[in-house]
Order: sequence, then C-alpha cells, then structure tokens
Amino acid sequence: MDLSSNFRMLALYNQRMNKQLLHVCSKLTHEQLHQNTHAFFPTIMAHWNHLLFGDLIMLQRLVDNELVAVEPAVLEKLPISQSVSDTFVSNLDELFALRALVDSIYIDITNQLSADSCHQVVSYTTTEGQKIERTVGEFCQHIFNHQTHHRGQLTCLLSQFGLDFGCTDLPIIVPEGARISE
Repeated sequence: MDLSSNFRMLALYNQRMNKQLLHVCSKLTHEQLHQNTHAFFPTIMAHWNHLLFGDLIMLQRLVDNELVAVEPAVLEKLPISQSVSDTFVSNLDELFALRALVDSIYIDITNQLSADSCHQVVSYTTTEGQKIERTVGEFCQHIFNHQTHHRGQLTCLLSQFGLDFGCTDLPIIVPEGARISE
C-alpha cells in the first residue's frame, strides 16, 4: 500500500468522524456549544473553527504550490484562513455546510495523489513567519494528525457533557481500509 492510498483512507476517516461528532454536537444547545469549557480552545465551536483553520490553511498551501487541483468555483466558496483564532462559523448549520465542503475537497485531492506526488515538496510560511519545506506525504500526515488530535479534544468535551460520541477506531469507521473503490 502506498502513501496516497493511506491518505485517501484518512480523508474518508476524517469525513466520517466529522459527521459523527457533528451529529453528537447537534444534541447540545447553542449555549453549550459556546460555553467556556476551559479547554485548549475555549468552546466547542472554537475547537471546530480551529479544525477548519488547519484544514483551510493547509489546503491553501497545497493549491498555492500547484500540487493539487481544486475547481476555482469551489475555492471561491471557502473562507481564507489567516490566524489560529479565525472564526469561520458561529452555528451548527454553517458548520455542517462548510465542514461537508472541506471534507469532500480533501477526499477529492487525496484521490489525485500518487506515490510519486507524495514526494513532491510543499513550500510555505507558517502563521508565525517560519519558512518550511515538506514532502506532500509529510504535509498530509500533519493534516490528518492535526484533525485527529483536535477531534480527540472534542470527544473529551463531549464526554464531559455526558454525550456518547461512539466508536472512533479507524478500522471500524473505514472498514474498507485503503481499498477504496474508484
């Protein structure tokens, strides 16, 4: 199995986990979604906005390096990510829509990856001004690790609200593994 197959599997995992956790979040009131949880990000919505920040800025970097193709009409629907404290959405309806779009884009772009393209280089400047170069493979590994890390924080918060967020195991969430049909 090559890296590109793994990234397709992780993009599916990301999409399915986001849907699963959004469904659980829909059981919370507006006040609970915006309540200070004293966590790394102050509210559940702030966690979701940070996940979007990471996904959007990393996508921008891949597109800017011309390593993936995304239709201009699709890109126009996306907010520009600039700061870790960006707020893209303030309610679940907005979140459901933007999250679904971003997740579908990641599935599309991972379908574009090949074993060779995973060795191409992404050059970018971090929000702190540091210049970085990474292979697409390393870059994608960071994208999916970032998502999993912050969804882990979300599951902790959902547990504190007494909600069952279900199974998060990769082999259960993506039973087909990297054998994704075209």
